[in-house]
Amino acid sequence: MDDRCLEIFRALSDDTRQTILELLEEHERNVNEICEEFENMTQPTISHHLQILKRCYLVNSRRKGKMTYYSINKKALRDGFEMFITRFHIQIL
Repeated sequence: MDDRCLEIFRALSDDTRQTILELLEEHERNVNEICEEFENMTQPTISHHLQILKRCYLVNSRRKGKMTYYSINKKALRDGFEMFITRFHIQIL
């Protein structure tokens, strides 16, 4: 399987990262806003998850002053699933 596809599925295998993507589906957020949605999870932990998502291009980031805002990269998510579908010759009805 393509390394990029494998990276995407590894990133998506984590519940926290899936939740982060769901939050970013609503609108872009900074790390502090994302942290507010998680109890008992520190900012460094959330930042680590964001870096994993960013490394496989599932989130975009932009700086505004001292803050970084994150948004979901739907194209990269779609491309990852298309690679998977193509690799396994899956027919979509």
